[in-house]
Amino acid sequence: MPLVFASPPISLWTAHLFAAFFTFSYVGSLYLAKSARLSFKKGPVSRVRDGEERERYSDERWRNDPDVIRARLLAASASTLLSVYAVYWLVQRVTPESESSANPWTALQSSLARLGVTLDFARNSPFYIALPCLVAPVLYLGPIYADYLSETLPFQRHWSFRSSVLPMVSTWVGRRNYIVGPITEEIVFRACMLSVYHMAGASRKKMIFLSPLWFGIAHLHHAWDTYNRYGRTGSALRIAGVQTLFQLAYTSLFGFHCAFLFLRTGSLAPPIVSHIFCNVMGFPQYGLHVRMFPRRRLAIQLAYLLGIAGYVYTMRWWTQADDSLFWPAPGQPARY
Repeated sequence: MPLVFASPPISLWTAHLFAAFFTFSYVGSLYLAKSARLSFKKGPVSRVRDGEERERYSDERWRNDPDVIRARLLAASASTLLSVYAVYWLVQRVTPESESSANPWTALQSSLARLGVTLDFARNSPFYIALPCLVAPVLYLGPIYADYLSETLPFQRHWSFRSSVLPMVSTWVGRRNYIVGPITEEIVFRACMLSVYHMAGASRKKMIFLSPLWFGIAHLHHAWDTYNRYGRTGSALRIAGVQTLFQLAYTSLFGFHCAFLFLRTGSLAPPIVSHIFCNVMGFPQYGLHVRMFPRRRLAIQLAYLLGIAGYVYTMRWWTQADDSLFWPAPGQPARY
């Protein structure tokens, strides 16, 4: 259990400053090194049809180029470590001198617990980690059913380890999308950010519904990449704008989900697992699934509706830890 305080040890403005630092250091790290920056041909580029990517020139550096991904993953990992250290530094500053002198590990232990890194399962139910990790799959009951119909679920006819799993760990795009990206983003935008807002005494609503906006803001820089890849035309500008707004909305909504999981459980594991799972599944495509299997339309609709209902149920009953620092049981005093 981390060292706790009866009242918030930092101000809300301090938390805002730390949140801004976490966000802009993470995004900024992707552009510090030349090897991590994107580069596009200056001047006119090849014309393309509206809605299609243009031809990539040999001297350009695009987002999915392996060397760009390698450099960016290294930069993001370094920025994540810096954010974790910033939380440790802050906890160390607010830890009473008497506590730190009595136990030099107090600040470190408190920092790790606030970041959701704990193996203290004894105080929790056996399903402390497992059940919260299953909330996202419940929501995706509709898409999972469609995958079942497509026979692409594990061990079905159109699934194979070589084509379905191996690319996630053997390619740089897979490592970014399913390993390093989800882990570093959840550490920075959930663990680090929510820990400082909690120390500032921010309400649960603010932590769940406002802090994820930083996560959405961190994805706005993709607009420049989209605009260049689609030909730097008026159509490309519209595509970049629509995709950016959609991504801002989606990442913010997803941030609400992960923030709730983190606060309820006090653990970083459920948000990371949910992030990886949702990246693997992608955005639900109800219309596509109905067109693919018109005879199963009602069954698909029912699966989607059951997924939503199940999500509402499981978010309440499958996530409450016995003694979460961020979400104390009813009747228990707030701790910071």
